[in-house]
Amino acid sequence: MSPLIKKFLEYCRTNKYHQNKEQVAALKLLIKFFKQNFISNIFNILFFKKNNKLGFYLYGEVGVGKTMLIDFLFNNLKTPKLRMHFNEFMIYFHDFRHSNKFNKKGNSIDGFVNEIKNKAKLIYLDEFQVTNIVDAMILGKLFKILFKENLKIIITTNIKLDDLYKDGLQRDQFIPFINIIKKFSIQHELNIKLDYRKLERNKLERFFFPVNDRTSFQLSQIFRQLTKDKIFTPTEILVKGRKFKINFFFEGVVRFHFNDLCGINLGAEDYIAITDICSFIAINNVPNFNEDNSDKQQRFITLIDIIYEKKIPILINANFNHNNFSTSKRLTVPFKRTVSRLYELTSFKYF
Repeated sequence: MSPLIKKFLEYCRTNKYHQNKEQVAALKLLIKFFKQNFISNIFNILFFKKNNKLGFYLYGEVGVGKTMLIDFLFNNLKTPKLRMHFNEFMIYFHDFRHSNKFNKKGNSIDGFVNEIKNKAKLIYLDEFQVTNIVDAMILGKLFKILFKENLKIIITTNIKLDDLYKDGLQRDQFIPFINIIKKFSIQHELNIKLDYRKLERNKLERFFFPVNDRTSFQLSQIFRQLTKDKIFTPTEILVKGRKFKINFFFEGVVRFHFNDLCGINLGAEDYIAITDICSFIAINNVPNFNEDNSDKQQRFITLIDIIYEKKIPILINANFNHNNFSTSKRLTVPFKRTVSRLYELTSFKYF
């Protein structure tokens, strides 16, 4: 047994995580991937280097420990590395292109890749998903250059590669990206039939269902307790010229109506800026979802991804729980992740 596997098993014991053989098997493949790409010896040079896979695409159901597993590996690697949520990575990419659009010295994608290359040899992109046509059309070209520059990429996602951007607009323009990942990457499914976020120790404590007078009162009661003795200071943030006002702001403890956050045209960049100044978030009146409000559902998925990435505890009342939610068809898979994350973010673990 390798030292890193032993360290992982000890890490699971220390944190009281369930030790799963599928996670250990995935970690062994990831260690092999790392050694073939970063540890030079005569065996690797003769037998592996020419045909090395430069990417590792790890997918599986919600709550099976993909992020936990890669975070453990990532924290134990010495090579120059960069970890980003996929939303943040794409914001970084689009901002770079915008700021360099008048630069005539070269292609902005090449410039972006060179900037990444100066920072890291290994990139880890967590919660990979494609939801808009702009990203879908550019990802093939971007990843082709990333791999051409010999950058190594680890991706975690809930979505099988062939199902990415399924039924999306002009999906034919996204197919080159899928083909590039297939050519340059190892695909591995973390096949576990258990959502660890829903274990008894993550019992729901701040998730109230359904939306009615009783649950609204419960939410308000907890919010009043949390904000007792805190100073009430309505706050405004500015994101690229767009103003957003937080009316109920108490030294980082904030409260929103669902439509304040997801009923208007906000995106990942706005949610990152909002959560940057929040330490606790209450969200009132979250609806169930269907084809008619799928745009709001997409924003809610993005919002919860960012809140989860920043480990901000939340308080919520909603017209669904983890057993009875409905969803628009195209967002079925990512929304399962959202519901799972709501279960954890409202548990005693996050407080």
